[in-house]
Amino acid sequence: MAENRDDLNQLLGSVKALASPFRAVLGELHAKYKNNRDGVVANYIPELAKANPDWFGISVVTVKGATFEVGDHNVPFTIQSVSKPFVYGMAIEDHGREHTLTKIGVEPTGDAFNSLIRLDERSKRPHNPMVNAGAIATADLLDGLRRYTGRPLNVDMSVFMSERSTGHRNRAIAHLLLNFGMVGARLDETLDLYFQQCSALVNCHDLAVMGATLANSGVNPITGERAIDARYVKDVLSVMYSCGMYDFSGQWGYEVGLPAKSGVGGGIVAVVPGQLGIGVFSPPLDARGNSVRGIETCVELSRRLGLHIFEAGADRSKLLETLSPR
Repeated sequence: MAENRDDLNQLLGSVKALASPFRAVLGELHAKYKNNRDGVVANYIPELAKANPDWFGISVVTVKGATFEVGDHNVPFTIQSVSKPFVYGMAIEDHGREHTLTKIGVEPTGDAFNSLIRLDERSKRPHNPMVNAGAIATADLLDGLRRYTGRPLNVDMSVFMSERSTGHRNRAIAHLLLNFGMVGARLDETLDLYFQQCSALVNCHDLAVMGATLANSGVNPITGERAIDARYVKDVLSVMYSCGMYDFSGQWGYEVGLPAKSGVGGGIVAVVPGQLGIGVFSPPLDARGNSVRGIETCVELSRRLGLHIFEAGADRSKLLETLSPR
């Protein structure tokens, strides 16, 4: 009976792959990169070190709500720095561009994810909202991610407590920001909010929906709910493109050419404006703090589908039609 059930499941999988050529492409990429053993699971936050290095999922959601997924796309993990552009967008919406820009800049730094503490020497602002200093300043303004994912998110309390008890660098950043008036005096509350923000549990599908929401001018394509005013989407995508992949952002822009954000939990979200969102999850990280399999997957997807936003002569007008389930 078990063998018959396995045969049936395999047959159903084959039928699904045939019904969607794009899903077959994702399956091919998943098979190609799943045995890559490069990279190391993050361990500077003790709870993150418990992640299974074999986890690997890919999810793509279009602006019309079509979904394509392979691998461990339902495995929960903490969102970490992937949260930063979305919370930044909500901060802009609540407080306006001008006020937000007095607290957080938009210049890339080229610094590593675990670099020394640095603020802009002239303005004393964090350089951008994708570095920890900028994210802490943003957390001082606002919280909330549900509108992007389309479902309530829970906090992994073990990760939250782990970050809270070991986040000495972030506490130092917060005190430096307070010294220059970039955050308010409620430092403990702000830091707890930031640690909780990073400890929110998502899965690969959630990341793809979040990316598709930005691709869809701020409207969640699954729920139809507006997550962010359309006029602010370009602000979020701009900082994602220039600053979203730590000190790999320039190379990412050169090779992949899409707004994106990574996190040390192993997640990457990428956005093809007007078309779709991509979510990839795999815990082993390279030296820059980016998912090894996630980078490989996105590089190949961009090349195969001509997704680079500066691709000469690229015609994406029929991309959604190509990705429609058959």
